[in-house]
Amino acid sequence: MILTSQGFADGSIMPFDCGYESMNRSPALSWADAPIGTRSFAVVCQDRNGPDARPWTHWLIWNIGPTETRLSPGLPQYPRLEDGTEQGLNDYLEYGWSGPCPPIGVHEYVFTLYALGEAIRPAGPTGRAVIAALSAAAIGTARLSGLYDSDGAKPALAVLGMDARATFRRTA
Repeated sequence: MILTSQGFADGSIMPFDCGYESMNRSPALSWADAPIGTRSFAVVCQDRNGPDARPWTHWLIWNIGPTETRLSPGLPQYPRLEDGTEQGLNDYLEYGWSGPCPPIGVHEYVFTLYALGEAIRPAGPTGRAVIAALSAAAIGTARLSGLYDSDGAKPALAVLGMDARATFRRTA
């Protein structure tokens, strides 16, 4: 499988409007060459450089229809979309996409597309439950990574009239 984005190339800087402190818009994603037997898709986005040396989950979206080949940018932050696609709780404790907001330096955000042999029913909407269900049903994966720089956001934040970055801390 191949996973791409109209907004950024693999390994390059993600658009500022994807950032949590900006418009917080989920990026457009497209894919091709799904394996035979695909019954649904899922996408997980994680910052591999999260706090406490653990990945920070930014997006959990699953039960995307088997004929879909893309996700539009700026999806609403609802647990369930009109077409039956579901979104879980990210590490901001919000449903849907919550964009990059690295505390310092450049962070890498890895988007993993899962081709699934069945629709999944995770035990709950959390990253742990969704990823466990995905692992059991995955028949193929593809990855795309984007970078986001905390220092690069500062000039844009000034334009927005913000003089400080938000801070987030994971508890538990």
